[in-house]
Amino acid sequence: MIKIIKSLTLVFVATFAMQSHAWFWDSWFKSTYTQTKYPIVLAHGLLGWDNLLGMDYYYKIPAELRKDGATVYQTQVSAVHYTEVRGEQLIDQIENILAVSGAQKVNLIGHSHGGPTIRYVASVRPDLVASVTTIAGVNKGSPVADLLREIPEGSALEGVAFAMVEALGSIIDFLSVGGNPQDALGAISSLTTEGSLAFNAQHPQGIPVSACGEGDYVVNGIRYYSWSGGSTVTNVLDISDALLGISGLVFGGVQNDGLVGTCDSHLGQVIRDDYRMNHLDEVNLLLGLHHLFETDPITTFRNHANRLKKAGL
Repeated sequence: MIKIIKSLTLVFVATFAMQSHAWFWDSWFKSTYTQTKYPIVLAHGLLGWDNLLGMDYYYKIPAELRKDGATVYQTQVSAVHYTEVRGEQLIDQIENILAVSGAQKVNLIGHSHGGPTIRYVASVRPDLVASVTTIAGVNKGSPVADLLREIPEGSALEGVAFAMVEALGSIIDFLSVGGNPQDALGAISSLTTEGSLAFNAQHPQGIPVSACGEGDYVVNGIRYYSWSGGSTVTNVLDISDALLGISGLVFGGVQNDGLVGTCDSHLGQVIRDDYRMNHLDEVNLLLGLHHLFETDPITTFRNHANRLKKAGL
């Protein structure tokens, strides 16, 4: 009996020691590299989603950020609509996020049309926002949108083209359980050079005054950052590269990522505008295929989360 008691005691002590060691390791050595003060809120671009049939728009990025301490929320607004409408939808979701998390503000990150969308939020509700980061943000318009808008207004071609885009937006929204209205004409109008410049006149925070410079780093207590890619065809295995290679020709030799010119993406502090990434690589789409000799897109997000952390955000 005494031997049994001793054996059980040894088992208990060993188990306790192992659990204590695991607790000690987690407490002292677990990485907090991406643990920002405020939650990170991700906003998608044109024809985007939060999670579509199990696939994140920011492919694998939320999980990688959470792994090292970040609190991350993905949002879903209209896949295609005016920037202001998308912005108002996003405000409602941010208010819910703050109520659930108990946080006072959020760090907004937006890709493509998500860029002006989060800029709208920061402009009209600065009390909700700690930082704004646009990734290939359509901050000064896109020649691709300009080209689409040249389709004769009121023509049959315009009706068919925008109806197809709107239908695709509705399908994406349905599959990602968004329940938001769609307006293709509104989306394209917002993303043209003319529409973007009109938007900037109302919401100028962080926009550079020069053609390819930087904007104010801090406005109304909000930090502004941006980065983008400057390549179109980056991986022969990625079927989307062919489309972006073709759309990139619209820029007439100006460096771009297939949909947005590098200089036109600038906002606030420009982290970098020449990653060998195209418009989808920037958010790790499609399926993580990207240039073999460029920084992994996930790493750019991890580094930026750490940047926000060091800035006290």
